[in-house]
Amino acid sequence: MADTSPIIVWIRRDLRLSDHAALHAAGKSGRPVIPVFIRDHTVDDLGAAPKWRLGLGLAVYAEALAEKGSRLVLRAGPAREVLEALVDETGAGAVWWQRAYDPAAIERDTAVKSALKDRDIDAQSFAGHLLFEPWTVETKQGGFYKVYSPFWRAVKDTEVPEPLPAPSTLAAPERWPEGDALEDWNLGAEMRRGAAVVEPYVQLGEATAQARLGAFTGGKIDAYKDGRNLVSEDGCSNLSENLSLGEISPAQCWHAGLRAMEAGKEGAETWVKELVWREFAYHLLWHTPHLPESNWREEWDAFPWNEDERRREVIAWKHGRTGIPFVDAAQREMYVTGRMHNRARMIVASYLTKHLMCHWKIGMKWFEDCLIDWDPASNSLGWQWTAGSGPDAAPYFRVFNPITQREKFDPDCAYVNRWIAEGQSNPPKSALSYFDAIPESWGMTPDDDYPEPVVSPDEGRKAALSAYENRDF
Repeated sequence: MADTSPIIVWIRRDLRLSDHAALHAAGKSGRPVIPVFIRDHTVDDLGAAPKWRLGLGLAVYAEALAEKGSRLVLRAGPAREVLEALVDETGAGAVWWQRAYDPAAIERDTAVKSALKDRDIDAQSFAGHLLFEPWTVETKQGGFYKVYSPFWRAVKDTEVPEPLPAPSTLAAPERWPEGDALEDWNLGAEMRRGAAVVEPYVQLGEATAQARLGAFTGGKIDAYKDGRNLVSEDGCSNLSENLSLGEISPAQCWHAGLRAMEAGKEGAETWVKELVWREFAYHLLWHTPHLPESNWREEWDAFPWNEDERRREVIAWKHGRTGIPFVDAAQREMYVTGRMHNRARMIVASYLTKHLMCHWKIGMKWFEDCLIDWDPASNSLGWQWTAGSGPDAAPYFRVFNPITQREKFDPDCAYVNRWIAEGQSNPPKSALSYFDAIPESWGMTPDDDYPEPVVSPDEGRKAALSAYENRDF
């Protein structure tokens, strides 16, 4: 006889209906489908901004499921205990989910799968968060890639399956299990007054993400190769926010990028390469799970980075008060919008790790707390790449000069003036919003004098290069 028991679909960082392999398979089975999201330690450990953004995304996703006649069941607790309890309550014969690749998720998912299989429950994981499973891309010698360029050449002609459609229907169980109310989780508590400032910049849900993708590939992608670096212009897709929570899949982006390439859009290949950079980050995270925790190159353990977050220079960096306009504008953009332009991220990271000689983990953790598009792989690789301690890294002696970078990519200071109020007789709302978002304890006002540099570009560069030349490795 055919199995008619319910299928629990464990939802994680995949808040979409289309191109969702686990949900698609469950819908095709004809069996009752119970979508579940679990607030476990991986959720509780998130920083303020990504946790808040997750809560907003869950609300929109629950509405999308409701339109299909389904619902999103919310439970809190250790994933294994929650899922086993739901199996007992519902009589479910299967628990399916889409894979995650960070170390904490792998450890959790391995234990969950083992426990469920011990109970003869059909526990299956599906692909979908990446274009290429990390273990499927190998060098000719059989190892993993440590440099991006050959990784790109290895995957650029790989066949990526067409995205799956959303389920036409999702059969409901005879009785839905009880769940928590999302508002009771209060996932935005740590954002405090900053939530009201950031919220207007948030673009929520699958439908919005698809519209973003269509608008970008139909227009701005043509000028993306150069436009992506002009910080005052909107030359990027802005899809990192949606990709981080799976409101759109990388396969959907990949195929849209290929279509743009076929249509002769000049910047399309550059954008597809950026998608593959995300893949490369996960490739490295899966093969070397210490990437977010320690220097990828062990010899950098001996480098004399400062690790004291209480230092005046570090506090100035976090507060956007370094006296370096490009750096400060970028930090303030992040605090107001929850995002930071990618070119600006490199400048901000270089200034911290080289001009201020601070450990990259200080910056990585700050981004973990402040970015609504936080991604465990891209964030850790990006910081180690800039610092010089990671795979495929920028050489340590490549020190971005924030003055010349501003002159090149923000020549009329439009970006700086958009985000820094001090010194302007009539600052824009975007710059003033920063003071509404920050903690009052910082004691900052738009009437303050703009500070002198805590470390000048020339002074910082000389100190960084001296430390590099005199290193013990």
